[in-house]
Amino acid sequence: MWNVPNLLTLCRFLLIPLYVAVFRAGYVKTAFLVLLVAGLTDVLDGYIARRRKLVTQLGSMLDPLADKSMMITVILSLVFSGMISWEAAIAMFLRDAGMIVGSAIFHFRGKQTVPANAMGKLTTVLYYVAILLIVFQLPYANAYLWFVITVSFLTSVIYIVQFLLLNKKGDDSPASNHHNHSN
Repeated sequence: MWNVPNLLTLCRFLLIPLYVAVFRAGYVKTAFLVLLVAGLTDVLDGYIARRRKLVTQLGSMLDPLADKSMMITVILSLVFSGMISWEAAIAMFLRDAGMIVGSAIFHFRGKQTVPANAMGKLTTVLYYVAILLIVFQLPYANAYLWFVITVSFLTSVIYIVQFLLLNKKGDDSPASNHHNHSN
């Protein structure tokens, strides 16, 4: 259960208070480096888990939770510092909170969850670029952020469709049909 990928995910949780401390101390660019280290641990844990066949149910649940927790922390730090608008923060928060709550509900109901895919990974990279543009106060940073927010909602719709299709297949199985007819 506590293999290298899961320990890397745990490190990502531990990087959240470090990010907050560095950001609050006024070292915004250094805080961005902490975020990049968190992103690197995300890439590494996924790579190691797949490469060494160390994918676990715990890791599949904790990995996106660590990612979303870090992203929500970053969003809050940027909005409270005035670097992004409340509207952008609310849009990002609603999307991430919805993904966390939805995944948890479906996980605990025994539904199959959709693993991270290329669209989800692309969205994460786009968010990192948006944060980089904002932290370094580059032109069009907020316009680009809204573009990424739009992409993230489209990605969520894709995940929902994939989830419904994945679980519909399970509902069509002979065992579940027998269960459904006996009710």
